[in-house]
Amino acid sequence: MSFCFNFDISAQTNLPAEVSGDNSKSEEKEGDQKYAEVEDKSSAGPVKEAKEHLPPLDPQFLLTDAVFETVTIGTLPPLHFLNETVFERTASEREDVEKILSCREEKNSDLISGVYEGGLKVWECTYDILELIEKEGETFRGKAVLDLGCGAGLLGILALKRGARMVLFQDYNSTVIEQLTVPNVFLNCQEDDEVESDGEKKGKGKGKKQEEDGCAEKGKDDSNANSPPPKKRVTDLSKHSLLEKCHFYSGDWRTFLPLVLKRKPQPKFDIIFTSETIYNTCYYPALHETLHQLLAPGGLVYLATKSHYFGVGGGLHLFETFVEQRGVFSLNHLWDGAEGLQRHVVVLQFKKPKDL
Repeated sequence: MSFCFNFDISAQTNLPAEVSGDNSKSEEKEGDQKYAEVEDKSSAGPVKEAKEHLPPLDPQFLLTDAVFETVTIGTLPPLHFLNETVFERTASEREDVEKILSCREEKNSDLISGVYEGGLKVWECTYDILELIEKEGETFRGKAVLDLGCGAGLLGILALKRGARMVLFQDYNSTVIEQLTVPNVFLNCQEDDEVESDGEKKGKGKGKKQEEDGCAEKGKDDSNANSPPPKKRVTDLSKHSLLEKCHFYSGDWRTFLPLVLKRKPQPKFDIIFTSETIYNTCYYPALHETLHQLLAPGGLVYLATKSHYFGVGGGLHLFETFVEQRGVFSLNHLWDGAEGLQRHVVVLQFKKPKDL
């Protein structure tokens, strides 16, 4: 299996040179110097103002004739999300103040630095976290959860369906939140038996049936491969109990953090999910500060990533070095994939006094 990215990084500067998994000590020192440069210049880039998005009072229009897919892994509840291909084909019909839908199509790119940060795709590392959760048996009951860089929001939706008391979804782009994340949350607020009654009851198996352009489809029954995706019927979701536990934000992490800290009481999250967000080293300072300020004492950050993001420059080794330099978190590997472009799931938690 091969996997590649289609990134437009013409607007991005200060990217470190590509590194292999066998860096020497001298290369690590060079990396340290690059981080100093990133720290000095990271604030010079464009800053997208953060804002909170309130679910519409009449959400039905978001799901009218919506075409969706379902992923089911082991014992996890089914997770439903809008079909990406249909979403792209109907881009001209969607509200998009940021113009990222047309810009993405024009540039044929999965990342346009400072404009669009990849939130319209369900990247494969998301599924790595889902499989880990299924293996570990986490229920999230009574916990506050942050889905940072949420995109389609599958990780936060799983926490919601498994008993989280509050879930905050954040993505860089407001279009992603309004046109993808919020509709996906509405979609999953439907009872599973109601969803399946439309004839879309798909395979319940675990594992990946197809991967294409970085978007994995799991738990699909090959016998239904040629069947059209199901359309969603709409019910009144405006007062749904799960929806009342959700908050939605968009914007740069540098503006998102001070905005969310204005909430009363200030939120602290027991679990923070972040998947495929360390591809660019220029974002490390803002990401680290966000995790530092929002993680509850004793909380856990689950981070899924690839070893290296070719053409962009970031990756796990560089982020591990950055975290070690800051001395705030300990970082431990939970899962390391051995095939293809190596993928990983790691956990961050505050260092204990004896570790400082």
